[in-house]
Amino acid sequence: MAQGENENIIPINIEEEMRGAYIDYSMSVIVSRALPDVRDGLKPVHRRILYGMQELGVSHNKPYKKSARIVGEVLGKYHPHGDSAVYETLVRMAQHWSLRYPLVDPQGNFGSIDGDNPAAMRYTEARLRRIAEELLIDINKETVDFQFNFDDTLKEPVVLPAKIPALLLNGASGIAVGMATNMAPHNLREVIDGIVAYIDNRDITIPELMEHIIAPDFPTGGIIYGYNGVKNAFETGRGRIIMRGKANVELKDNGKEMIIITEIPYQVNKASMVEKTAQLINEKKLDGISAIRDESDRQGMRIVYELKKDAVANVVLNNLYKHTQLQTSFSVNNVALVKGRPYTLNLKDLIVHYVNHRHEVVVRRTEYELKEAEKRAHILEGYLIALDHLDEVISLIRGSRDPETARTGLMERFELSEIQARAILDMRLQRLTGMEREKIQKEYDELMLLIEELKEILADEGKRMQIIKDELAEIRERYADERRTVIEHNAEDFNYEDMIPNEEVVITVSHQGYIKRTVLTEYKTQSRGGVGSKGVTTKEHDFTEYLFTALTHNYLLIFTDKGKLFWLKTYAIPEGGKTSKGRPIQNLINIEGGDKIRSIIQVRDLADEDYINNNYLVMITKKGIIKKTTLEKYSRPRTNGIIALNIREDDQLVNVEMTNGDTHIVIASSSGRAVHFHESNVRPMGRTATGVKAINLDGGAFHVIGMVCVSRDDATLLVVSEKGYGKRSFLTEYRITKRGGKGVKAMNVTDKTGGLVAIKEVGDTDDLMIINKSGIAIRTPVAGVRVMGRATQGVRLIRLNDTDEISSIEKIENIIDETDGPLPDLDQTNGTDMENDADLENNENA
Repeated sequence: MAQGENENIIPINIEEEMRGAYIDYSMSVIVSRALPDVRDGLKPVHRRILYGMQELGVSHNKPYKKSARIVGEVLGKYHPHGDSAVYETLVRMAQHWSLRYPLVDPQGNFGSIDGDNPAAMRYTEARLRRIAEELLIDINKETVDFQFNFDDTLKEPVVLPAKIPALLLNGASGIAVGMATNMAPHNLREVIDGIVAYIDNRDITIPELMEHIIAPDFPTGGIIYGYNGVKNAFETGRGRIIMRGKANVELKDNGKEMIIITEIPYQVNKASMVEKTAQLINEKKLDGISAIRDESDRQGMRIVYELKKDAVANVVLNNLYKHTQLQTSFSVNNVALVKGRPYTLNLKDLIVHYVNHRHEVVVRRTEYELKEAEKRAHILEGYLIALDHLDEVISLIRGSRDPETARTGLMERFELSEIQARAILDMRLQRLTGMEREKIQKEYDELMLLIEELKEILADEGKRMQIIKDELAEIRERYADERRTVIEHNAEDFNYEDMIPNEEVVITVSHQGYIKRTVLTEYKTQSRGGVGSKGVTTKEHDFTEYLFTALTHNYLLIFTDKGKLFWLKTYAIPEGGKTSKGRPIQNLINIEGGDKIRSIIQVRDLADEDYINNNYLVMITKKGIIKKTTLEKYSRPRTNGIIALNIREDDQLVNVEMTNGDTHIVIASSSGRAVHFHESNVRPMGRTATGVKAINLDGGAFHVIGMVCVSRDDATLLVVSEKGYGKRSFLTEYRITKRGGKGVKAMNVTDKTGGLVAIKEVGDTDDLMIINKSGIAIRTPVAGVRVMGRATQGVRLIRLNDTDEISSIEKIENIIDETDGPLPDLDQTNGTDMENDADLENNENA
């Protein structure tokens, strides 16, 4: 190569060049080919065909023109692509099974729903439909912007004025680069009603719009099966709509049944569907059908499935839905161009952008009409001046040497503009008659009224919106038809919870894990002073461990010894009478063998962000580890439960409480000591965290026996020891110490009392269920336990055998009013014995 030959060669990074070129290509496809404009609902090829047909003059009331002529016009002037692309688009715009409201009126073979190809464009003819002209009306009144065509010789519209909301009416589909669109068609009457509702109330919600625009309305009719997909599509712009063909069962003369299909799902090829169904029958994948016939004709669609003698029509039909295109889905993906950028739009977005576009069209049209009216009024003013001075004007014109002299003379003599002077010179002599003078005056007066009206429209947005509504009402009157697609709700549409009243029930969980819910009124039937009634029928040595009220829509958060959490809706708990045993909880949640329920927390709502972010779950383990986590971390239910906190092998969960972030926590150990601190001492942590130290257990010789979270200062704390001693003290008796300390004395623990086994927050109306290690359960009212000093031994709650000890204490809230009878005795041994042998002398401070 000679020196200097490569001076014009510039080295380019191929990666950067490819990236730039591909982005340019993809943007060209997105903006100029595949996606519709949100304003008129058209892609460039549709817009060019409609505009080209209008320019050709093939309106709805003019003769048809050859499709080849139309295609040539569009190709030569506006759309420099393949002729097949233009003709195929023209054909689709004419097919009544492809568009809900076809825009082209065809003559000749334009294909069929069986997938037959249309005749060549030299054989077919077309013209615009009247509804398509509504898209183009006022285009010559400067209502939309124009741009140069591909060779800068002509101008074409950027968007059409679109008097009809075409995007919602006919939908759109297209595959761009990196994105696609698939928009469903809708019913014109419903869409216009929805748009008018939005104009009347700009803050209208999507559910309120859905009262007008019920669902998509497909050209081929059929059934929308299930409404959830429609709701998702309207609310988010994306959704999957299940479509079914319309079928009914008829009886033949010989007694055999036939399934008749009269409508099929949108975009399904009828011939292909019938062929594939026959193939499935031959392959023995579909049973019960003896013959298939397509009896469709000009009167409508009719596909006949003849059934065998022993076939059940409903079973066969369900199999057809399952295995053939008689049931298919339409995946809505509302992507459209907004100001040249692609966006996913919900129902309200589509309406908002359309109304904004129509408002701009009305403004620009009014400005144009005002400008034209003022121009005409200006000329008429000149005519009137000339007619008022007719003799002088005629004399001046006759005396002028040439038109220029006459024009100048008129302008100077009567203070006319050049336009007025030219108009006077161009006036025909017949306009000088008296009758013509009256016509000019009348036209001028009417124009002045029109100008005033146009100015009022430009000054008042309310009037402009009323014009949009009036024009839409006119469109509705002219083109509205009945909905073709019917909606059939399926099981998924019904929220089971919505069908259950949110009422108060009693939840009962036994010691051995039997659970049930009972209507609260069952516990309110006994008058005060009764002897009680037989309660839960339990297995031998079983007893009620948890008894509380809940609303049927509440969630129950069930925590186990091993730190697992399970969710259960209250209404999912089997209902049972007061005397029934209930169901094993293992039948409802997947608790491992050897694991046991430790705490049940009632939660009002797991979807309310404010609620779940401002409530906390506080957990304490046997080894004194405390953990606090927001309820939000546990707000996503899973069937198999989750690990609520990490627990060491030698540890187990003791208690879980729900707090509001401003409670006092008291944790007691078997040593008789309790630590009292404010909840703020424990920082919130993640779900998988282990926790922090809550209490010093003296080197591990003792263990945590319980935790109380109280939010009021007048709370009464009950402590109970192994040997049956107990007492109540006010929270104020427990001075606040630091988290992780040894705490203060909660009970004067001696050999006589045994170690602490329980600490509870109680009220006078509560009952206690005292559970002995020998298996005896005794129920006693809290009101019988005295309130006394923190460092005392307390009173004897029950008399125990020398070898027996208390295993645990459960508090049962009183769930009846003062006027109601007592709760039933639940398999209890009547052995309560309150002895006033408190060691009040031992009152030293801890």
